Amino acid sequence: MLLELHVKNLALIEQADVELGDGLNILTGETGAGKSIIIGSVNLALGQKAPRDIIRSGAEYAWVELVFAVDEEKREKLQSLDVTPDEDGILVITRKIMATRSVSRINDETVTVAKLRQVTGLLIDIHGQHEHQSLLHASKHLEILDTYAKSRTEPVKQKVEKLYREYKSLQESLEEAGTDQEARRREVDFLQFEVAEIEDARIQPGEEEALAEEYRKFSNGQKILESLSLAYQAVETDSIGRALQKIGEVAGFDPEIGRIQDQLYDAESILDDVHHAINAYLDNVTFDEERLRQTEERLDLIHTIQSKYGGTAEKIQEALEEKRARLEQLEHFDEYRKQLEEDYKRVTGELDECCARLSRIRKAAASTLTRKIREGLLDLNFLDVEFSMEFDRLEHYTAIGYDGAEFRISTNPGEPVRPLGMVASGGELSRIMLAIKTVLADSDDIPSLIFDEIDTGISGRTAQKVSEKLAIIAKNHQVICITHLPQIAAMADCHYEIAKSVEKGKTVTRIHALDEEQMVEELARLLGGARITDAVRENAREMKNFVISGRHDKTKSK
Repeated sequence: MLLELHVKNLALIEQADVELGDGLNILTGETGAGKSIIIGSVNLALGQKAPRDIIRSGAEYAWVELVFAVDEEKREKLQSLDVTPDEDGILVITRKIMATRSVSRINDETVTVAKLRQVTGLLIDIHGQHEHQSLLHASKHLEILDTYAKSRTEPVKQKVEKLYREYKSLQESLEEAGTDQEARRREVDFLQFEVAEIEDARIQPGEEEALAEEYRKFSNGQKILESLSLAYQAVETDSIGRALQKIGEVAGFDPEIGRIQDQLYDAESILDDVHHAINAYLDNVTFDEERLRQTEERLDLIHTIQSKYGGTAEKIQEALEEKRARLEQLEHFDEYRKQLEEDYKRVTGELDECCARLSRIRKAAASTLTRKIREGLLDLNFLDVEFSMEFDRLEHYTAIGYDGAEFRISTNPGEPVRPLGMVASGGELSRIMLAIKTVLADSDDIPSLIFDEIDTGISGRTAQKVSEKLAIIAKNHQVICITHLPQIAAMADCHYEIAKSVEKGKTVTRIHALDEEQMVEELARLLGGARITDAVRENAREMKNFVISGRHDKTKSK
């Protein structure tokens, strides 16, 4: 679960530190107080693209930190992603956003956005204000179904994806094989030329480096001879011998002078070795102009081959093997095409069978899923509703099978079920998504769920039903919910107020946890608006006490 949220220099937030609890965490505040910034900060930490103006005015960077507590099951899954919580099961995710770039870290280790999303996808799920609009797209419906039946669909989907990649590759190869005979002849001629060019070059690993070293030596031959000759003359002078003679005359008078004499003897020995080495080099070295020309031509050839077929001898060899294989295919084209057709027929059959198996699993799961969603919709004050899923077979295969699937709904007796987008209003879509999330929450293992204004477009009895549904989800998950409805806020296990004020001439958003009396006052604000009377406060207190007593009664009944 999400234990802590820390935000610094983000939009209106100078600094905010929130400790979240189990169960239902409610966030409320006046319109424009910055509630969306809180959810936005979590989204940023999870890898969402940062808007240019997100850094607070006058600050150099914005910073968000999420602290998660991870159970043993999640620890194993995270370790499969090479992420390890500390010994207390704590995982810390941070994101620092600067003017030109951002940096994400997991437990102080810098990670890519792709890896960040993999990790956080196991820990938290955010239902944003407009996510319910995704229900208008049928592709989302199949995704929901596969999520619900993940333990059954995922193994088959992985096999479908593998077969689909093989199927597409064979399909492309067959299309290429359909080129005319003249085009194949031209390709054979060109491949033969390329193979011969590489084979004739006979480039060996390390050859370029050795030749380049030899070329540098030969091309600088005159300079080498001149410099070594001057060095030989300098070493040949007898200045150290004269120094030894003079030091020897006084070495017996002071031990320190004796030590200097020993050092001079060492220097004389070293210079003698250098003298012999230079002499031997000059006696043996030859700078052949013809050899220099051959080296230069060989290097030019190597560079030409490298520019065409690869930067190293190893890559050139790989290119050669690929071209030989392709040439073999074309020279035995009829056999090659026949094999392609056999492989294509076999893989297509396996893919079709696998897609059919996946489709059967989906249809069986869809029956249970739609029944549970319908039950959830009845709980959410859809008085008479039918909910189903319609399947059709696509005309082509995809990496997730050949199913097309779409949720259908009827909200009035006697009306046929129709696609969601043709029937449901914005408020209804929001409740439908909540019903779906409730069902998925029972089947998935994501510990933390965030609902950003799930109450859009609802009120009264429906709001009460939504609050009860959120409370049910919060029994097995940590739920964080932004709301403006008192019916939902009253259900809070932990309640936080988000408030905006002006400090030192700057607008600041702050968030703080409420105690029981403050919760009642905030409920009264939600109930009464601008004018909060004693009667409104009493109503708020009754709402809160009713929720608390209801939980107490359920605990006793257990």
